[in-house]
Amino acid sequence: MNVIIFGATGTVGKQLVNQALHMGFHVRAYGRNVFTENLPENKELELIQGALFDEKQVFNAIKGCDAVLSALGGSFDGTDVTRSLGMKNIVAQMGKANVLRIIGIGGMGILNADEHTLIMDTPEFPPEYIPVSMEHFKAYNFLKASTLNWTFVCPPDIKDAGVTGIYTTNADFPPVKNKYHINAGDLAMFMLKEITANEFVKQKVGISN
Repeated sequence: MNVIIFGATGTVGKQLVNQALHMGFHVRAYGRNVFTENLPENKELELIQGALFDEKQVFNAIKGCDAVLSALGGSFDGTDVTRSLGMKNIVAQMGKANVLRIIGIGGMGILNADEHTLIMDTPEFPPEYIPVSMEHFKAYNFLKASTLNWTFVCPPDIKDAGVTGIYTTNADFPPVKNKYHINAGDLAMFMLKEITANEFVKQKVGISN
């Protein structure tokens, strides 16, 4: 399995890199800082330094992969468009490269509160999280409008912690038993399993420890 990881130097991205290598995948880690972030030395790890918004660089990095994993991050104040426009470029280049499977990370705010309302549109949703939720929503819409086989995982608070293997998921809504946090290791584990499990194709996913 050949995978490319965008956001490979972040909290979840590093977990994705380590776990994918442990699973025997060939991994391409893409980003500006991949040579300075102490990623593991492994013959199956290919470091690709590049810009997220550069069409040619992203296309060349994606070409030949079996799946794309996006763990893009950024600021929470709405001034950073990495999540939305980064996803827009990834989706476009996947289409050109004929790579169809992608698992991305959003946020719990864009899950459904009920059949007609998103969590971020409810009165009790913290206003400080609205800008980043809007970024996640834009990224989700780029996926939804595509012909890709996408899954968009929408976690609550992500803890910088490893794998427990104990987590719960739910399509479109938060899990019924929701602890409102997920370990980065467990989030990465779910994303890697979902590449081939295909349990949530073209769906948002709620997740919690």
